[in-house]
Amino acid sequence: MQQELEVITQRQEIVSCFLRDYQLSNEEIIALREEEIDEKFFKALLHVQEIHSNCKVLLRTHHQRAGLELMDMMSVYQEGAYERLCRWVQAECKKLGDTDNPEVSDFLKKAVRCLKERPVLFKYCAEEVANMRHHALFRRFISALTRGGPGGLPRPIEVHAHDPLRYVGEMLGWLHQALASERELIVVLLDPDAMTDSGPTSRRQSLRDGDSSRGEHDVTFVLDRIFEGACRPFKVRVEQVLQSQPSLIVSFKLSNTLEFYGYTIAELLGEDTALCNTIWYLRDAAQQTFFNILKSRGEKLLRYPPLVAVDLSPPPALREGISLLLELIDTYNSMMVPASGKRPNFDPVISALLDPIIQMCEQAADAQKSKGSLARRGRTSSDPSGNSRDSISVDAILSKNLSTSVLSAESSSKIYLINCLSAIQEPLMGQEVATSYVNNLRSMIEAHIRALVDKEVDGILRKCGLSNKMPYIKDYGSNDDARPLADVVETSPQMLLECLKAFYGIVTGTEGSLPEFEQVQVPRLRSDACYGLARVLAETYELIYKAVTDPKNNYPDPRSLVKHSPEQIRTILEI
Repeated sequence: MQQELEVITQRQEIVSCFLRDYQLSNEEIIALREEEIDEKFFKALLHVQEIHSNCKVLLRTHHQRAGLELMDMMSVYQEGAYERLCRWVQAECKKLGDTDNPEVSDFLKKAVRCLKERPVLFKYCAEEVANMRHHALFRRFISALTRGGPGGLPRPIEVHAHDPLRYVGEMLGWLHQALASERELIVVLLDPDAMTDSGPTSRRQSLRDGDSSRGEHDVTFVLDRIFEGACRPFKVRVEQVLQSQPSLIVSFKLSNTLEFYGYTIAELLGEDTALCNTIWYLRDAAQQTFFNILKSRGEKLLRYPPLVAVDLSPPPALREGISLLLELIDTYNSMMVPASGKRPNFDPVISALLDPIIQMCEQAADAQKSKGSLARRGRTSSDPSGNSRDSISVDAILSKNLSTSVLSAESSSKIYLINCLSAIQEPLMGQEVATSYVNNLRSMIEAHIRALVDKEVDGILRKCGLSNKMPYIKDYGSNDDARPLADVVETSPQMLLECLKAFYGIVTGTEGSLPEFEQVQVPRLRSDACYGLARVLAETYELIYKAVTDPKNNYPDPRSLVKHSPEQIRTILEI
């Protein structure tokens, strides 16, 4: 009897263990099907999952049929429980849209965590959360725009519509603050195992493993849907600001503000989202408005170029443009840049503002040069009543005066351009963002100084009568079969003697003086021009000196022609 009792007891324990590991109690079945969602429900659901796993052990034994039947039964319980849990979560999520900052209960967090085992059901719940918060956020945004906070504080954002920067900035600030709050709520609800910090650090932390990456994707999906509704009212209002023709500085600042918030919000929300795409679109629109204003300004300058001042000083429009550019540079240097962003390229802004100004100055210089040329050309008509010799003599004199006058007009236009370019360059030196443009200006100024020096040297040589002789002097050394220069009419000793006498008179100052470029306003550039003129004259004289003293050219008495050595001329010219 004792042995039979032990056997019965042992079998009873086996049956109890089997029922515990492979069967649900009546209380658990009721908890899964009928009672409120509470701790009993989650314990029963956990037991169902354990039984389902235990059945896999039976499938590896001789009890496969029993294992399959039990698995089917547990699957029915499990699916029913998940569907019921999904309906409960959806009902709870609907309540989240009733308040601005709802509290998420522990049971709701636990329920959402359980639903992650069923991605389809979890998606239904995530969509319900997104829809509820979408409508709630839209109402809050419109209220913040039109009615303000409780009791009128803070004031409605639209009261600042007359101030574009503050208006757009407050809308972006409100959206950013709301995004931080919504992100914290959604992370707590949909990804409770992740960090609840709403900053970019949490995004990087969440992305370190696969599960968190999936959770971050769910959070981004929901947040994108929530803020989708705020995009249109925000976009409409910013477009109205841009259509109100803001000033150049305001449109530039708007573009920078939108770019800053674009990067900042992308850190929290993700880049390819409705709100971020809206901000980037508006940033591009603000930039287009800015460059359209610059284009219109430049076209106006080119349509009405100013007259060149008597002292060849830069026009007022140039100084206004530089003042505007310096203000833009200050704005650019002080603009906020998020950690994930970088400053935009500023070169297009400089070019769009300064290129038309430079073209305007070039047009004015060309007009000045043409006007001077036409004025002198009108004086060259000969007197028909005079005799032939007098007419030829007068024509020769007028021709010489004409050349000098035209050169003077060309030199004045070059000096005017040098003054204009240097007036642009000087304020920009030391501005890092303008380094490339300053280098281009330096090259342009140097080219104009070289052209100015060449024109003045040519004028001096013409005045001395050496201009038409220099081609022979430059070519004599390159052609071994050429005639000696003394035998050429243009470079005969008698011709050179008078020309060099006039040259010495100009160089020494006894018969005129060398140009000192007094109208070049920057002393350094004036000095460069004077030095360049002296250097070219010295080099020209050295060519003449070598040609005259070369025995191959058959000059009978070279020293009577070239009375000074090249070194002496350099000393006289102070180089």
